[in-house]
Amino acid sequence: MTESPVRLHHVDEGPRDAPVIVLSGSLGSTLEMWRPQVGPLTERFRVIRIDHRGHGGSPVPPGPYRIADLAGDVIALLDDLGLEQVAWCGLSMGGMVGMHLGSEAPQRLTSLTLCCTSSNFPDTTVWADRIKAVADGGTAPIAETVVSRWFTPGWAAEHPDVVAEAAAMVAGSSDEGYLASCQALEVWDHRDRLPAISVPTLVIAGSADLSTPVEPHARTIVDGIPGARLEVLEAAHLATIERADEATPLIAEHAAGR
Repeated sequence: MTESPVRLHHVDEGPRDAPVIVLSGSLGSTLEMWRPQVGPLTERFRVIRIDHRGHGGSPVPPGPYRIADLAGDVIALLDDLGLEQVAWCGLSMGGMVGMHLGSEAPQRLTSLTLCCTSSNFPDTTVWADRIKAVADGGTAPIAETVVSRWFTPGWAAEHPDVVAEAAAMVAGSSDEGYLASCQALEVWDHRDRLPAISVPTLVIAGSADLSTPVEPHARTIVDGIPGARLEVLEAAHLATIERADEATPLIAEHAAGR
């Protein structure tokens, strides 16, 4: 049984009469990670960026969390906003929420864009270790190591301000919310439900993504969701930032049904 939904902090921008796209981010991020997308997307869409429970300005209920809980929060937000259907774009944990919605509440989605994400982690040691580290010392000591996997080394060296901002996001995350979210990822396994996803699906992966590499993560999703399409960008885990000029048009065209 999932917990009661929480009221998600969100930013709602763009024309009121335009199609709606929801942007949902990674573990340890806030809705600010989508800033590169806001300008281009608001030319065509009403853009809603969210902070997951335990992140940013959203409440931090007691853990552990499950992806179903995060999805329930989203359904409650859509209901509050009077939105029957939206296009979904999620990266990493946000992509997992999208997969859950795609199979369990497909009537709420017009399309699904899944960025640098996974339907399952065969080796959960990384999450057990991360949970212990956060329990022992909080998010600040792990921030630099986490963010070192978000961008390729060359790009990071050329954009130290972006890297510093990303590290500050992780370090500023609620210790309790981050840990509870890690517990959700530790037990996440949606592989058996991928064939139930019938909405048009685009998978965007990073060729240098160490956290959710193309093989097996993106490949498993694409093979599991009927008709899913794969686009691989030369980037690490936050491909939507590192390759925003390529990722944003892909997101926009897919959300527009093209």
